[in-house]
Amino acid sequence: MQQTAKQTSDEQQMGHLQIVGDFVEGQQRVLTEGALGFLQSLCDEFAAEVPTMLEQRRMRQRQIDAGQLPDFLADTAEIRQGDWKIRGIPADLQDRRVEITGPVDRKMVINALNAGVKVFMADFEDSLAPSWTKLVEGHVNLQDAVRGEIAYTAPESGKHYKLNDNPAVLVARVRGLHLPENHVLHHGKPIPGCLFDFALYFYHNYRQLLAKGSGPYFYVPKLESHIEARWWAKVFAFAEERFCLQPGTIKCTCLIETLPAVFVMDEILYELRSNIVALNCGRWDYIFSYIKTLRNHPDRVLPDRQQVTMEKPFLSAYSRLLIKTCHKRGALAMGGMAAFIPAKDPEANAKVLQKVTGDKELEARNGHDGTWIAHPGLAQTALGVFDGFIGCGPNQLHITRDVDAPILASELLAPCEGERTEEGMRLNIRIALQYIEAWISGNGCVPIYGLMEDAATAEISRTSIWQWIRHEKSLTNGKLVTKALFRQMLTEELSNVKDEVGTERFSSGQFIRAASLLEEITTSDELVDFLTLPGYRLLTE
Repeated sequence: MQQTAKQTSDEQQMGHLQIVGDFVEGQQRVLTEGALGFLQSLCDEFAAEVPTMLEQRRMRQRQIDAGQLPDFLADTAEIRQGDWKIRGIPADLQDRRVEITGPVDRKMVINALNAGVKVFMADFEDSLAPSWTKLVEGHVNLQDAVRGEIAYTAPESGKHYKLNDNPAVLVARVRGLHLPENHVLHHGKPIPGCLFDFALYFYHNYRQLLAKGSGPYFYVPKLESHIEARWWAKVFAFAEERFCLQPGTIKCTCLIETLPAVFVMDEILYELRSNIVALNCGRWDYIFSYIKTLRNHPDRVLPDRQQVTMEKPFLSAYSRLLIKTCHKRGALAMGGMAAFIPAKDPEANAKVLQKVTGDKELEARNGHDGTWIAHPGLAQTALGVFDGFIGCGPNQLHITRDVDAPILASELLAPCEGERTEEGMRLNIRIALQYIEAWISGNGCVPIYGLMEDAATAEISRTSIWQWIRHEKSLTNGKLVTKALFRQMLTEELSNVKDEVGTERFSSGQFIRAASLLEEITTSDELVDFLTLPGYRLLTE
């Protein structure tokens, strides 16, 4: 089944699978006969359930739009009240006090594994624009990383990068259920992107990972129900049985980054109890999901993105409930992302590190077992905070938060106070515009105004404005937020971005297409679920 470089992908077909698109160097290492056979078996067994689960999401959303607020489920109360725990946590996942995240670019993989942190989450999701080339190269890079053979020489400087002796533990984040993989067809239809990511990483690497005392570890994003967690449990069990592995060999961490998921954390842990080791506060996607889920409720409109911090009651309740739930079940409770990036100016950098320290102290004090950073330059700051709270022990599983009062649905849904400013709206436009331009150009992780932006933060930027338009909110200066005002500001901010990046960069980029997409999804009468869905059409054209 291997190809030569002269063949094209659309000549490659196995059973019910067809690979379409141009040949990418390295594809012969990734799309082997064995890997495709495993991928086909997963698609035969599980792909048909994905559209059903996505339709269940839409049904729940229609109920919420009609006035029914999310709540803890009555029919799963026995699970929440039961005395049970997850299967257990492998030795190399016991200490996760700082994790770094980033896309699967070759240089990024090396720098992240060498960052001096405990875990590197190699991301096929929010920080990767999933072009066919990026996906294939990403899997090649992770194969090389697992085998300790990854190296990179920068073409512009000649600088050489290679792995240190004690790299971080590698965990792969697959795409969410909503994202298709258009380059692989199953019975003529695009397969779920998550099955592609899972199958190829697992198949090519599980033997080597187990041989060196680690294992096939995954991050699972954007779950909205325990039914979706049950589907993943079946996928994992199928893979373990097919390759004669002990049940529970595959380990996963689930991101609680949607509002519906926060009400079924016990249930998610229960469904995945053989494989799961932790839940993670995916705070930026969670804020986006709060907007998206409660989009039809005018009393739950959020203020400027910069004012929605973890000190806000609804986010504090989310963090504390996650910790209490995880620790009760023997699972780790991971904190959220510090999106800051170091500044070159010493005075400005000191302020950045001060903000990161405050954010991480809040998480550690609450009882989180670890946290996320997006840049190696923040590693020592974040480690310093968690070292101070955890000390020599691997985690904070001993913090039960049993003395806390029960966290009610009303706390998780509480409206967030704050201002809606013209400055904040214009900043949202510039951030979303520049991020979308980078994404459709193939780059899913972008430094903008001192923050490492990925799809989640861009989603907040554009859905905030949509929400303000939808509910006819006014800015602090009295201006009514309308589609016309947004279009006026978009034109003005597009010109400002041109001045910022320069005429040459602007002309060679895709800013006009990005502006068109941003206008389309922000002025749509119905909220577009994910900007990456229409963005993917542009990326794959």
